[in-house]
Amino acid sequence: MNRQIANLWVDMDNQHKNQVRIHGILSNAHRQAARVALSFDFPFYGHYLRQIIIATGGFIYMGEITHRMLTATQYVAPLMANFDPSFSKNSTVRYLDNGNLFVVQWDKVRLKDREAAGPFTFQAALHKNGTIVFNYKDIPLPVEEINSTEHPLKVGLSDAFMGYLPTSQPSEAKRRNIYEYHRVAIDTTKIVSGSAFEFTPLPTCLQHTSCDLCLTSNLTSGCGWCNTLQRCSDGIDRHRQEWLDYNCLEEVRLITISHKREMSSFTSPPNNGMTENTAIIAGVVAALVLLVALTLLAVYYINTHPTVAPPFYLMQRRTNNYWPSMKFRNQGCHSSYAEVELGGHEKEGFIEAEQCC
Repeated sequence: MNRQIANLWVDMDNQHKNQVRIHGILSNAHRQAARVALSFDFPFYGHYLRQIIIATGGFIYMGEITHRMLTATQYVAPLMANFDPSFSKNSTVRYLDNGNLFVVQWDKVRLKDREAAGPFTFQAALHKNGTIVFNYKDIPLPVEEINSTEHPLKVGLSDAFMGYLPTSQPSEAKRRNIYEYHRVAIDTTKIVSGSAFEFTPLPTCLQHTSCDLCLTSNLTSGCGWCNTLQRCSDGIDRHRQEWLDYNCLEEVRLITISHKREMSSFTSPPNNGMTENTAIIAGVVAALVLLVALTLLAVYYINTHPTVAPPFYLMQRRTNNYWPSMKFRNQGCHSSYAEVELGGHEKEGFIEAEQCC
């Protein structure tokens, strides 16, 4: 292990004892998940989270609404696989929270029905600034050889938004679907003992708190401002349904037109004696105005035509031009998880009919 990677590993044994906890239930369970509160707001795809759900299967669920198919999306997965901490007394799931860093360590865990392959030890570290680090101390066999039949095998990040399906009758209950809008998948052949991956968050539209910053910031592109919600967004985040419900698409269109007119007025040439330098500056500004207008128009078009794939979808595996809709059923899913509470009871969330994974 080189020095740079070694510095990323968080040695739990050398931390203050009051900051490290062994989760008793998860350390003695299989396919269980438990909610844990964070001591700080963690930015995930621009959304600030104060609680997460740790799963025995080598991942953290980052969604706000729980269901039995936590493996589908909205995860931070250093190594999502069919781990069974209950197999050995030496296997533990523990976590650290020091106010600036939250780390989950799956320590000496073994694969279900393949325990002889050896123990796995790895971490997921969530930094207060949004950086995420995957650390791998012991990986006893090639990850690509892990069976994914009984449990999904994933390494990476994912987020999604919830949308309501239209109903034919006003009296019908609204059906909720989850739409994955972004995924980062790591090449599993790169995961070996002593390896590490670091993810640095990019700026998002959600971080802008004013209309001016939203429309002019050089840090982001494709953002629109909704006065009703006092929010900057490109319409593709966890708040998408609210963005639609409050008619923010129309507000973005009107604000874009107004902004374009203001900029056009600013670049209007004087009636007499325009110098050559002034003409050049006016031309540059006009070109920028056109670029901004076209960008905002593209955002409006994408938001009003949800089957059109925006550019960032090139970063995820897709086989069609539609958002992948996650639908789950309550029976027959091998990779279902039960969330444990203080009383040890299962907590049911919403379940949609159809496919398992």
